[in-house]
Amino acid sequence: MLVLFITILFYLTLPIESKRVVYIPKGSTSNAISYLNENGYSLNLIDRVALFFIGYPQSGWMDMNMKAESTMLTKLDFLYKITTSKAALAKVVLIPGETYYFFINELSVKLKLPKDELFKAYNELAYKKDGNILSQTYTLPIGMDPKDLLAYLFEYTENEYKQYSLKVFGKYDRAAWYRYVAIASVIQKESGSKEEMTKVSGVIYNRLAKKMKLQMDGTLNYGPYSHVKVTPTMIANDNTPYNTYKFAGIPSDPVCAVEFDAIKAAVFPAKSSFLFFMKKADGSGHSFAKDFSDHKANISNVIEAKKKISHN
Repeated sequence: MLVLFITILFYLTLPIESKRVVYIPKGSTSNAISYLNENGYSLNLIDRVALFFIGYPQSGWMDMNMKAESTMLTKLDFLYKITTSKAALAKVVLIPGETYYFFINELSVKLKLPKDELFKAYNELAYKKDGNILSQTYTLPIGMDPKDLLAYLFEYTENEYKQYSLKVFGKYDRAAWYRYVAIASVIQKESGSKEEMTKVSGVIYNRLAKKMKLQMDGTLNYGPYSHVKVTPTMIANDNTPYNTYKFAGIPSDPVCAVEFDAIKAAVFPAKSSFLFFMKKADGSGHSFAKDFSDHKANISNVIEAKKKISHN
């Protein structure tokens, strides 16, 4: 017994490398140990016995209270920390229609992470240039490893996409699904409200069916240009697939992050004959038109309305 006790004590003083923030899923101690082993932590029966006396592993994000991103702990210290620690959390909002570029900057500020490492991890892990992270509010641990953070956000979004696709189509085809996300991103940029989304979606599909270029300003508000006013000069000089004035079809990559309302609109567009829409002078929404003559009339009405507003 003495030899066994000494052996266990010696084992618990062995070093183990740990990240600054460790994630543990909900479930039993066995489930926690299995998850940790799958992610590079070498734990075994002795650790399980030790946890029986130390305490039950917490679930969620564990702040291991270390200054470095990763460091060596003793096994005993590691086991104690996963039973007692909780991560410091911050809420980060990915606004519908915002681009990954600005979201990465927000993550850097809110979670105190190096911006260059976040962009590097994003570019390594992203399936598309944008649309890889669902638009919503996230509660995330401060100080998490940048690559782990992006992997978590991508995996979460992928699971949400997959569940909705299975519900609607009975299958999940990633390439086909991201085409809907790309369409949804245009809808997200162009719609004045959630109520308009299906109508804007209908216009997109109608123009595609007639092999018309989309010619929508919102597609040029990609990446770092999310908040830039689209001008004739920008349209003339931009040669990316996002320029729907120059190139036909949907951009190969989503323009921005989307919410499920936009995805639903992309999957279930409103049936109409509308081919054009124009933002109203008061910004309350859009006027839709079936042909170019009606569209020109809407443009004239907006110009006149703006003149009246400026005179008043």
